[in-house]
Amino acid sequence: MDEPDFYQISPTRRLYRPAAIEAIRTQLYENKKRLKKHGLDESIYLDPQKTNLLFVKTAGEWMKQEYGKPMPRMLLGDLWLEGEMCILFADTNLGKSILAVQIGNNLAQGCCTGNFNNQLEAQTPVLYVDFEMGSKQFESRYYDSQWGSHQFGHTFYRAEFNPEAENPALYDSYDAYLESALDSAIDKTKAKVLIIDNLTYMATGTERAREALPLMKRLKALKKKHNISMLVLAHTPKRMANKPITVNDLQGSKMIINFCDSAFAIGKSHTRPGKLYLKQVKQRSRKTMYDEHNVCLCHIQKEYTDLHFAFEGYAKEHDHLQSAHAQARQQLQQQARDLHQTGQSYRQISAQLKVPVSTLGRWLG
Repeated sequence: MDEPDFYQISPTRRLYRPAAIEAIRTQLYENKKRLKKHGLDESIYLDPQKTNLLFVKTAGEWMKQEYGKPMPRMLLGDLWLEGEMCILFADTNLGKSILAVQIGNNLAQGCCTGNFNNQLEAQTPVLYVDFEMGSKQFESRYYDSQWGSHQFGHTFYRAEFNPEAENPALYDSYDAYLESALDSAIDKTKAKVLIIDNLTYMATGTERAREALPLMKRLKALKKKHNISMLVLAHTPKRMANKPITVNDLQGSKMIINFCDSAFAIGKSHTRPGKLYLKQVKQRSRKTMYDEHNVCLCHIQKEYTDLHFAFEGYAKEHDHLQSAHAQARQQLQQQARDLHQTGQSYRQISAQLKVPVSTLGRWLG
């Protein structure tokens, strides 16, 4: 049994305090310190919505709770539904930001994106958080010397990163600082839709579960707190061009895909130059409509000041993948370029790669 501790109640009297009581006192003191640190008081314990990590009900009670509530509306057809956290991922320079701006602006104006249904009303506040481009880069995309600047919807808001901002002392970490900034921007714009471009900026090392898990938890909590729909852009690491797109092509895929509600990707056609396609890789609420047998063909075009994706039908993904022969040739060309940069002659490269000198002349000339 733990030894009791003495405590003084007067100059002449000392009483024993059991170690268990001292432990309880210490725990209460530490709890008060934590509450004070986060600006809370003990009344928080009276609200189970804020303290219970798990809500437990019978399956029937959950059914009764949701009965009669409206079904989530479509934001981008079956690719993205209201209230979902959706991931859009692709390799670099395939137009993720262009498509994200197009989707966000259309949602704000009550318009559909291509053939994908949008059931939100016009004037829905949409917040696009742009960690990729500066304001001049953004402006140049949607400006034409003859036609002027593109007219965006009045409720389509854009936020960009302030490189001069410093982490104030009242935040424990930069992550907390960023989360507070997003909180404030959502409150200011009254946004119902949040688009983040892109996930890489939100946290370094998202390819590892250790970094991806807390990031996705913060985004999920942000979505629930503000009751918003969320589209998050992400990159893919270098992938094999002769393989279909899968969830494994998303950087940090296992943890990110587990936390999101839906996901789709932009792929590049290797049989029709300039063509792209959209492929659905995850959907919890609806049947998958745009899998490898029915990808959405599209291309990027600019009409006057409107830079956007134009949609042109459907196809099988296999018909747009690079053949194994073409990929082998592409790898050989890269090897030849690498060797040429080291100073080797055409004849030396030809002997090493078993490629005719005339062919090397076409590849490297």
